[in-house]
Formats: sequence, C-alpha cells, structure tokens
Amino acid sequence: MVSALITVAAIAWLCQMALGGWQIRQFNKAFDTLCQRGRVGVGRSGGRFKPRVVLAVAFDQQDRVTDTLLMRGLTVFARPTKIDYLKGIKREELEPDVIFPHDPGCQNALSLALKMKH
Repeated sequence: MVSALITVAAIAWLCQMALGGWQIRQFNKAFDTLCQRGRVGVGRSGGRFKPRVVLAVAFDQQDRVTDTLLMRGLTVFARPTKIDYLKGIKREELEPDVIFPHDPGCQNALSLALKMKH
C-alpha cells in the first residue's frame, strides 16, 4: 500500500514537472514574440493561494501599446493570452483600475508593467 502511494506521488510529481516545463516554454515563446514588438514592461502579482498574474506590455517609439501578454491562473494549465483592446492606447492613458475594474491582481500587474525599468 505504501509503495503504491509513493508511486502515485512520484507520477504526480513528474507530471507537474512536465506540465510546468511546457507552460514555461509557451510563455517564453510568447514573450520573445512580444519583445520583438517594442520596449516591454512586465508586471506580476498574486500570492500562494490567489491566482498569479503576469502581464507584459510592449510599447513603440511614441509610447503606444503595440502588443500585450497576459497569463493568469493557479495551475500549470494557464496559457498566455492577448489583450487586444489595449492596442494603440498611449501609456499615459492606461489606467489599471478602469481597464480591470474587478480584478485587483491584473490592476497591480498592469501598474507594475507601466513602471518600466529603463
């Protein structure tokens, strides 16, 4: 009985590693594509038991949004998605509490993404 539990735990752990690696590859591929679209700001939020949010925004030379990347979720099944309605908006006009009125995780991630390092 104990060896069966250990076997199940080992299989679950291996599945977690495989699916986590797949998720990271999907995100990195989408992020590389985003980085080719302009300067990129990245923000993340979330906690241990809240859905984590990673939001990246690419800006052109005129500080307009050229592309976005949003990944949110608790599991390895979260996939990167686009936020199409932000394209073309100037950085100064982006207001996280207006864009995501009912999602504090996305609000926090967007406000961090707007504070680019350089």
